[in-house]
This record gives sequence, structure tokens and C-alpha cells, in this order.
Amino acid sequence: MNPNQEEALYEFLENVTEPFSLENVTAFVNMLEPKRDNRLPREIASMIDSRNLAFRVNSRQWISRRGCFEEAVFVITPSKVELLNGILIPGHRCLPFANPAMLPHEYEFLWKGVPVAVTTTEGPPEDFYPYYNIFGEEYAPQYVARDNHENAAAFNSDPNEDPAEVSIHTLDMRNIYREASFVPGDCFVVRTLDWKKARFSLEKADLSQWSKAELFSWFEAAESGFEDSFSLLGPGSCTEEQIAYAYWYGGKRMREIPAYSLEEFLYEKTERIEIVPYGIETRFWFAGKEIPDSKGLEGFSLPPDRTIIEEILMKNNIPVSEYVVLSYVRDALFRGETDIVNIATRLVPSNIRLDMDDLALLADYLSEAMDELSGGYSFFADQGMGPVRQRTSELHSAVINLSARLQRGEFELSWLPKHTFIVLSQIQGHAASLLEELDADAAPPDDDLDAMDNSLDSMIETYEDVKELIDGALDNFRRNNLSLIRGGSGASRVNAWREIQVSVSGTDVWRRVLVPETYTLEELHRLIQVVLDWRNSALYRFSCEKTDTSRERFRKKLAGKTQIGEFCDEGISELLYEYGTQWTVKAIILSSYQGGKNETVRCVAGAGAAPPEIVSGPLRFRRMLSALENGGDDERRAAKDELGADFVPDFFDMEKCNRELNSAYLVRT
Repeated sequence: MNPNQEEALYEFLENVTEPFSLENVTAFVNMLEPKRDNRLPREIASMIDSRNLAFRVNSRQWISRRGCFEEAVFVITPSKVELLNGILIPGHRCLPFANPAMLPHEYEFLWKGVPVAVTTTEGPPEDFYPYYNIFGEEYAPQYVARDNHENAAAFNSDPNEDPAEVSIHTLDMRNIYREASFVPGDCFVVRTLDWKKARFSLEKADLSQWSKAELFSWFEAAESGFEDSFSLLGPGSCTEEQIAYAYWYGGKRMREIPAYSLEEFLYEKTERIEIVPYGIETRFWFAGKEIPDSKGLEGFSLPPDRTIIEEILMKNNIPVSEYVVLSYVRDALFRGETDIVNIATRLVPSNIRLDMDDLALLADYLSEAMDELSGGYSFFADQGMGPVRQRTSELHSAVINLSARLQRGEFELSWLPKHTFIVLSQIQGHAASLLEELDADAAPPDDDLDAMDNSLDSMIETYEDVKELIDGALDNFRRNNLSLIRGGSGASRVNAWREIQVSVSGTDVWRRVLVPETYTLEELHRLIQVVLDWRNSALYRFSCEKTDTSRERFRKKLAGKTQIGEFCDEGISELLYEYGTQWTVKAIILSSYQGGKNETVRCVAGAGAAPPEIVSGPLRFRRMLSALENGGDDERRAAKDELGADFVPDFFDMEKCNRELNSAYLVRT
């Protein structure tokens, strides 16, 4: 699809309210952008499904976001702070019922048919972030910054520090709260009048008419909808997409009242869904579970109907559009280069080998692009974009190069930091998006360039941090493989040792320990109890995370006397340790090494204070940590009571851990 056809597709989806077929949307696109192309219907279907632009009704029909959410109702519960100040902050409250192309301060609300007046509210930005966090905690500052020009300038003035104070648009609710006699706990029923323009009506909910059974039916639909969204879509492209599909999979009941507000459901009611890290972003996910890492760059923004050049690059794990390639050509012009080889080398790192035919096609494309762009290029007109584009292309090339190096098979990927490829994919995706924006003749406004530059600074800092972690992990891998031995059984296993990483699912708590391959699961259980400071008060079991045929047969052997080396012989590197009904620990068996004469079982690294085993799972633990950091006095006191008066979230005493391992007679030499 060409850009005009894509624009026509989006226009169709913004306006259609009834279920539609492929024939309907193709006819509309052809009407606005006439072009005889037999592939167009297939490309449209692929675009809609791959980018989750509409919901599948059946094998032949979709329904648009507008068709699904317009005229639907949901709930907003004002906070005590909002009631006290006579305001309402739209923020994330209208997810997923608002057009995602609209920003919260652009929404319009009506009370009894009359538009609600808009005012401004000043305060430290951290006071406003909680009202935007469901968009993703990492994006809350951007939403506050984009509320108005002054905020954007304040954030851009120092990208490393939040401004002391900002101003955001809020609804002036003073008269409405008085008229409706609002008290804490009361809520609004909100109806989507116009999804495209983000227009909503407000009315006070009559909570006396809402039964617990009706609320529970909504709650069940919500939990089912979110879990189906995770199972069918994975982490998705953003939290907004996850939520939209949760409300679709949850069925019509989720778009009716009685209902909980989205905030109340996610933060207070459900125990099965939580916010988890996803690279440098966050997502909603199954409580207590981690989002699996990928094995390479994801290519989040690539169109499904790739061109020949895009396909060549994609199959070599360089997921970019032709606009990115053209931005590399513009960068060469800014550098004063005309050598196609230099452009190709920056675009395709030396450790990626294209076959000769693909290389010839790429060279021809770059030559044609250079000829086309050089004629109208002005170095002086490019003074604003040129430096930003150059830095962005250098970052993009570095990410592609690092990813290619990691995928050459020289290292065990289990040694890499968690979500390595997800983080690299996110940095690469953001850099590619910037390069696409910078593939232009006219420079964007100065404020936009400043925002791009600040965003780039943040990406470079993140890349340098993750590269440092990767380099450290690879150094550890090399050191532990200097005396690499093959796993075996019996006497050949006597001096074979393994490094095992133990991670508490749903938390950032982990430990890395050294154990002999003759260590049994029973001993590993006792070791996990010690390094996590647990008290062995619940039942436990080990299982294999992977369940193909051979591993399913081996699962039956997960008895207490099974040795670590036996799993290695079967090619199994990950075990799940389920402790009670609340906690799951992942044990990753890393590379073997030749233990020295005085080698001992010990902990060699770790992070985070382990959750007390009495805490009812990772979701509850995360809420306690949040209360310690951001809660009021009563919330902090309650968290301290549950976690312990001496609990310090980020503190791990490795010396004490090893003393306790020694005293527990778990240290073997």
C-alpha cells in the first residue's frame, strides 16, 4: 500500500461504525485513491490484522474502534484530591473509549448537554503522573509535557530533570460537584458520544441501584478480557492496545454499567493482572509472570506489505522501512559523502553478510536514491535536522550491529540481561521512527527538533546502559567458559559446576549461585529458601517450563534426588520452582565450568530484597513497594507491618546470604 492508500484506510476506520467487510474497505480506498492493484485487498487485510486496527467479528468482517466504543458507557471515579480542588483530570480515564489520536486535554465533556468548562491546574509534575500512568508509566511525562506549549518548553529545557512546576488543562467541576452532592466514592457514568472527536457526556451514577452481583459479572468479564488479550496478542504495541482488546474480548458486558472504573479494577480489585516491565516500557500481564524475551529485533513498526528492499533488510534482521534507508542517504549528503559503500556499511553492519544479489539490489536502490535526493539537497537548509539525523543514524547502526553480534551464536542468550532484545528492539524502533520523521526536505518546528534531540539523548543513555550490562554478562560468560567441560554422569560430573540464576517471577529480585552438577533438586529447594530468606512453610514442586515431547517425558523425573547435571544432559536449561500457591521462581541453568579444588556453593550476585513468603504473591508485593515509595502515612505503615520494619526494597546482603548458606549445611566443596 502506498501512503495515500494507507491514509484512505485510516480515514475509513475513523468513520465507519457498522461491521464491515474487506470488500467495503477496499471499495472506499479505491474510491479515494484509484489504482488498479490486485494485491490491494490482501494488503488491506494484512494491515488491519497485523497492526490490530480493528476487531475481528468473524472470518469475513471487522468492527472499528469507533463502532465498538461509540455510545458505550464506562465509569470515572474522581479522587479525593480532585473533589477537594473542584477539578477532574481526564488523563487515562477514558481508555479505551477515546480516539488514541486525541490527547486527553483535547477531550470534550458535557454535563446535562452543556460543555464542561476547562480550567488549568498548577503543581509539580509528579502530582499529575498517576492520572496518566495507565498509558504506561514511562509515557506519563510526555502526556504532561504535551498538554501545552509551556510544559513542552519546560521539559525540553532540561531533559534530565522534571520541571519544578507545570500547568495542565483540567475540567472545572466545582459547580457540578456541588450540584450533584459528590462525596468520595461517588462516580460518573460516562458515555462516548463521538469517538472520533473524543466527546463524552457525564452523569452521576446511582450506586444504590448497582448490585454486587452485577459488579462481579463486570469484574469477571474484565479479568477474562485482559487474560484473553495477553494470550492472543501478547504484550502488544502499547498498553492502550492491550486495554482496547481486553474490552473487546471481555464482550459487551465490559462496555455497560454497573462497572468499576479502569483504575479501580487494575489497582484495587484484580489479583490476576499487574503492570510489569517490558524492556524500557511497561505492559499489563498475568500477575506473577514475566513477559518472555524475544530472540532478535522485533520490527514493531514495519508494514506487513514490505517492499523488496525492506524484505531484504528484514530477513537480515534489520527491520526498517524505505523511509529509514532514505534518511541514511540524506545523512550521507549532510556528511558530504557520495560513496554508496559507506552508506551501505552504516545501514548494514560488517558482521551481517548480504548475498550478492541482495547486495546488488540494495546498491542500485541507494544509487538511485542518491541521484534523486542530491539534486534538491541544501546543506544550509539541513542545519537543523542534519545533526539530529546523524546522531540518530549512528545510534541505529550501533543497535543493529550489537544485535547482530549477539545473534551469531557465540554466546548463550540466557546469560544476557532480562529483555535484552526487547530493549534493543524498542531503542531501534524509536530510532527508526525518528529517522522516518527526518526523511524530509523541510525542517520541523524548533520545539519539535528540541524534543527529538532530548528523546535521542535518552535513547543513547539507555543504549549505553544496556550495552554495559551486556558487555558485563558476556565477560562473565567468557570467564566461566575458559574451562568449559561437557556434562556427563557419575565420576565425570564430580568437578563440573554450574552457575544458576534464581529469579522471583513478577519482581525484580534475583540471585546468582554456584552449585555442582551433582546438586539435587532437594538441595536446590533448600538453597532457594535460604537465598530468598524464606522459611520452608509451604509445599513446593519443580517443573520444566518447556513442554515438547521429550521434555514432557523427562518431567516425570523431577524428583528430589534428580541432579542438576541430568537436566543439562537433556538440554533443559530452565526450571520453574512453585512455592505454595503464590510464588513462582525461575531457575536458569547457565554454562558449566571446571570447579577448583576448594570450590564451594555460594551466592555470587543478586539484587533486591526478597519478598517475605507471607505476602500473598508478587502483585501484593509490588503494591506494598508502591505504598512504601508513594503512599500516605497509613499506607506506608501498613506496608511496613506486612514487609517488616527493617525491610529495604533495594538492599541485598550477599555476605549474610553466604553465611546462612554455610550455616544451613548447603555449602559443598
